[in-house]
Amino acid sequence: MKIEVFALCDAATDYYGKLNILGAFDSIWVKQMPATHPHCAVALRIRFSPIEEGEHKLKINVVDADGKLIMPSMEGNLTVKRPPKSDSIVANVVLNIQGLKFAKCGDYSVDLAVDGRQEAALPLQVREVQNPAAQQNMPGAAPGQG
Repeated sequence: MKIEVFALCDAATDYYGKLNILGAFDSIWVKQMPATHPHCAVALRIRFSPIEEGEHKLKINVVDADGKLIMPSMEGNLTVKRPPKSDSIVANVVLNIQGLKFAKCGDYSVDLAVDGRQEAALPLQVREVQNPAAQQNMPGAAPGQG
């Protein structure tokens, strides 16, 4: 198994096997705390070898710097079937997140486990904007709601 894409983004879709990602980010800038990020998505593309055909369990956690969940775990099953005459199997997964709440600024992580084993982690920084006009010029920042 190989994680080819794992991104936190503004939006994502799976369109006939094509994974479309809009606005990947790792920082959220907010005006005040607590804050809620209205909408984002986790985009995932995993390539499996033929021997890995079958059922797999996926689990995504969003945790704070202490490893505490800030929202319920997202869990699901993924059925991997090998197409005829194919050397590998690819699976795209899009998980939409509504109303992601942050109690404080700091470092967070989006963690991916497959079959109970952690396979990847994305850093996520939540920072408070001191000068709201400067927020427009911050590279890689997604605006949050204060």
